[in-house]
Amino acid sequence: MFVPIIMAGGSGTRLWPLSRQLHPKQFLPLVDSQFSMLQATIKRLAGLTHASPQLICNEEHRFLAAEQLRLLGLQDVNILLEPMGRNTAPAIALAALQVTAEGADPLMLVLAADHLIQNIEAFHDGIRTAMVLAEAGKLVSFGITPTRPETGYGYLRQGPSVGNGGFEVTRFVEKPNTETAQVYLSDGGYYWNSGMFMFRASRYLEELQAFEPDILFWCREALAKGQRDMHFTRIDREAFSQCPDNSIDYAVMEKTQQAVMVPLDANWSDIGSWAALWEAGTHSEDGNLLTGDVISVGTSNSYVYSESRLVSTVGINDLIVVETKDAVLVAHKDHVQDVKEIVEKLKADGRKEHMSHREVYRPWGVYDAIDSGLRYQVKRITVKPGHKLSVQMHHHRAEHWIVVSGTAKVTNGEKTYLVTENQSTYIPIGGVHALENPGVIPLELIEVQSGSYLGEDDIVRFSDSYGRC
Repeated sequence: MFVPIIMAGGSGTRLWPLSRQLHPKQFLPLVDSQFSMLQATIKRLAGLTHASPQLICNEEHRFLAAEQLRLLGLQDVNILLEPMGRNTAPAIALAALQVTAEGADPLMLVLAADHLIQNIEAFHDGIRTAMVLAEAGKLVSFGITPTRPETGYGYLRQGPSVGNGGFEVTRFVEKPNTETAQVYLSDGGYYWNSGMFMFRASRYLEELQAFEPDILFWCREALAKGQRDMHFTRIDREAFSQCPDNSIDYAVMEKTQQAVMVPLDANWSDIGSWAALWEAGTHSEDGNLLTGDVISVGTSNSYVYSESRLVSTVGINDLIVVETKDAVLVAHKDHVQDVKEIVEKLKADGRKEHMSHREVYRPWGVYDAIDSGLRYQVKRITVKPGHKLSVQMHHHRAEHWIVVSGTAKVTNGEKTYLVTENQSTYIPIGGVHALENPGVIPLELIEVQSGSYLGEDDIVRFSDSYGRC
């Protein structure tokens, strides 16, 4: 028996424009059209005996994470909310402190929410091997059998056998250049560092206390001063901001005398770039991976993705073409690691395309900002059955709602009334209002905003079902 610890932080900037700050890659169905990377991570544990997962994610992703878990039938999973990222060593410390809070001391299987593992049987075998070693007090890393001279991963140097399928780790290596990576591949004794681990919770805390006591101290403080909110555990922001930013490799694994490695040959990838996603997919005879409304002529070894319109390519090779509703990326596969520089430029220029998609998910549903101009903005809003937006008001904008399908229950000042298909209502500036879907089908409406300021921060909430006041 073990507790899966799913780390779902990170922004996935190398997979822009699909991955955005408010909707990063772990919440996207990048490989499986039915399930997100997070959902696939949980589903691949089926067949193993384990406790309910513990999820760690950024506070701004809490409703997105909770909804994806709900769709898997996991409404009661505890979700630890980090107020800011502090790398993997503190995140795992928070989880270890949480699972040992009531005297238990389980084995923890630490997984990233954005990895692809295609050989599930080999993955399960590796976990069973790691359990034996972790029961004996070892801190286990999973080393991936390399298939190419990869420069985007760190490496583990395999040492002598420790028995039970494990090996000592004699060296942790940073991401190498191409020539060094080729040497590692030829050597045969180097493995990719997967970033997956297994150990007993108390052993990790003991080693963290020995090597990075400040991390453990501030994580204890942040958890002790945190608050439970439904199935969320909110980590105290002030205390956690004092915690050192460090990875588990630097903080513990490279320093402990108890680090071992279990080799894993399971068709693993961290899907850290568009080239990795292309490589993981099923290709056409021309080596292409095409998704969406795509027509290709004379195109080879390319990844072409269309979200909202026809994308056509002629006479290209080794390119990445990704179209979303508000952005298009064209990149050579040899330069996909540099996509993050586009994200940095968007931030520096004060643009918003790195932050969110045109479609923005909320706990009550989703809205699509379909048009905007001077003093106006148009959104298509979908509210899930039984859900309600907050009771709120705006200082600078009025709103006109036109129901396309379903029935809206509208609070407008002192009045509450129903608005049905092809009907509309008007919310004046400063008017206290709320929108609810009392029906059993999704409510779809068009919202036309007009006013001197249309930012999302012009919302004064008086009550909210999702704790956002």
